[in-house]
Amino acid sequence: MPNSQRPIRNIFLTSLLISLYAFLVLFIPVPVWAASTQLERTTLTLELLQERLHNPALREGNLTVDLRQMVIDLRPENANFRDAFYQLLRKELQKTGAKPLGLDLSYSLIQGDFIGSDLGLRTPLYAQAIAPIFTPTEQAQLEQLRLACLQSLTVTLINSKDCRSLLDTQSSASSEVAVFRGALTLEQTRFNGEVKFNNTFFLQSIDAKNAIFLQPINWSETRFSRPVNFANCSFRQASNFRGSVFFDKASFKQTQFQETTDFYGSLFAKNANFNQALFKQLAKFNHIQWQGNANFSGVKFANQVQFSKANFNQSLLLKEASFEQATIFREVFFNQPVDLQGASILNQADFSDALFSKTAFLNVSKLSFNSNQAKILGNPGQIGKVFSVFRLQGNQNVLRNLVQNFRQQQQVTDANQIEYTRQQLKLKELTHDLFGININNAPVTSLIKQGFSQTQAEAIAQYRITQPFRNRNELLTLAEIDLATYNQLSDRLVFTEPLAIGGWLLEAWACLALSVLLLLSGYGTNFWLVFGVGGVAIAYFGVLFWLVDRYRRLHPVPIIPTYSETVAIFISFSCLTFLSLLAIFRNAAQPWLTLGCLAIIIVPIPLVLLIRLYKQGRYHDLMNVSYLTEDGTFRQLRLLIGRLPVIPRNQVFRERYMSLLWDRRWNWLNYYDFSLNNLVRLGFNDIRLRDQHLPGIISTLAWYQWSLGVLYITLVLWTLSRTIPGLNLLIYLK
Repeated sequence: MPNSQRPIRNIFLTSLLISLYAFLVLFIPVPVWAASTQLERTTLTLELLQERLHNPALREGNLTVDLRQMVIDLRPENANFRDAFYQLLRKELQKTGAKPLGLDLSYSLIQGDFIGSDLGLRTPLYAQAIAPIFTPTEQAQLEQLRLACLQSLTVTLINSKDCRSLLDTQSSASSEVAVFRGALTLEQTRFNGEVKFNNTFFLQSIDAKNAIFLQPINWSETRFSRPVNFANCSFRQASNFRGSVFFDKASFKQTQFQETTDFYGSLFAKNANFNQALFKQLAKFNHIQWQGNANFSGVKFANQVQFSKANFNQSLLLKEASFEQATIFREVFFNQPVDLQGASILNQADFSDALFSKTAFLNVSKLSFNSNQAKILGNPGQIGKVFSVFRLQGNQNVLRNLVQNFRQQQQVTDANQIEYTRQQLKLKELTHDLFGININNAPVTSLIKQGFSQTQAEAIAQYRITQPFRNRNELLTLAEIDLATYNQLSDRLVFTEPLAIGGWLLEAWACLALSVLLLLSGYGTNFWLVFGVGGVAIAYFGVLFWLVDRYRRLHPVPIIPTYSETVAIFISFSCLTFLSLLAIFRNAAQPWLTLGCLAIIIVPIPLVLLIRLYKQGRYHDLMNVSYLTEDGTFRQLRLLIGRLPVIPRNQVFRERYMSLLWDRRWNWLNYYDFSLNNLVRLGFNDIRLRDQHLPGIISTLAWYQWSLGVLYITLVLWTLSRTIPGLNLLIYLK
């Protein structure tokens, strides 16, 4: 090759190497290429250990024994070094001083078992016996442990060794706890053997980010006074945190638990973060006190997870969590909402005997749950009330699967409760579509009144010329719409095709009918509510017909009821109405709205007819004979499905039907019987209106109640079909 070309080739190779290096630095994440470079660790000797002990490093204002990037051999074959290591390190860590020494093992390799509890100072928990080397702050932290034990009502904590020792009358070896005074740093530390910090009290923080534990760890009955950080750790074998107490924040974010994980009986006094953690084997969180928020968002439980008898005082976040095997929440107490938004339940989720406070519920929006493959269990009649979604759009399939889940288990009440929730959301959606501002035809001035700026409103108007908005997310495609405006205004707008007047009326009718069904029957899910509504209507129309028939005029010859009959009718009316109202107020979600809806149906038209009747007066023959007649050939309980309120004109029927006897004390019962016949087609006698000398207003009143009876009996039968388990399964299970 000519010499003149060699500089060109060298320059080209140099440029290529520089470009490759820049590509690695700029485009490939640091951990990928940095991890490939082996850490240069120094083998720890006794001389080097003594040097580091005599010359502690200053880290974040605290003196720390710097054992970073070391190879520490604690295997049995290196017993002399191991014994000296614990002896020298323990001596320095337990020295009396204003500021205790911390220990930094970051990036180190620990070979053999690491008995961390041997580095702590053994001290009893009795206030009079606590070692004098502790500062007043440290003594207050130890006293905090005493209070946590004595104030706890959980069986697990009281049975732990350090808590049990407080109940003894004398101090003993079992009543002592190992106190680790300084901060412990284990960032990217690799432990080849077992790690034991059981029955240890940490007075300072622990930072174990990215640490790797290849063998089982034992942190049982350990007390963490300051924040704990186990983020991105890898626990390759069993992890034992049984009976531990976390007085401050605890982070296990993105941590991998490869084998069984045991937090049984622990206490988290503040927030616990397990975000995006992985549990490959059984995870035990039984009997835990969660006094702060418990964040399990994005967690993957590849095996069974147990939360039995846990106590969640704050929110439980399970957003987008994945449960591949059984999940157990038996006898759990939830004081705040549980967020299951976007979570996946692929097996059984058991909420049996779980307790929910008035403010607690299960947010199952966008829950991935297939009722043919998985199950959700809970106490019949209770679990269905705690499911909640914020909007119907995107959750139709979720609610449908939940309904199917409880129907398969013959928990009809819970299935109906979820169906009621679904219809409530549907009503809310219909109302919003009818009366909301439709973004596809709203004038620019209306958009500005809603909160859009002039520029944003014009951008919306320009966009919808070419194509209408189909969903709220299309707003974000406009450069003029910022996220804050979207979050503030998107829920107020309607994103559908504008309705013509005919379509609007049909949708309004559907909205009205759905409102009535929800208010009067809970959408066919509550028979006792339907019973209460019917009771009020029967009592009301019974008194109305008694008034029309018995109170006719005062002049010239009074035709009025007796005093005893008046007292009897109003006492019976009060009793029947009270029982019916009791059923309504005990079963209706909005009892006053239910009563208002019922009043609109049964009061205005009869009241107008009654006012007109008494205003025009009555001038006809047979004034002294009751308008009502009864079938004199039978006296028995009858189901009168095809009965009409007025007798036929045939003479044979006139001979069979005899006028009511006004001079009997029990005559007032006949009016309730007539009202019962009209409304539910059931009665003791076949009582109808006569066909001669009958004012049209009275006939109209009877036919009006009879028409309502057709609708009511349909509502009753529909509700029974949805609430009787056997019939319900026959209709809904395919």
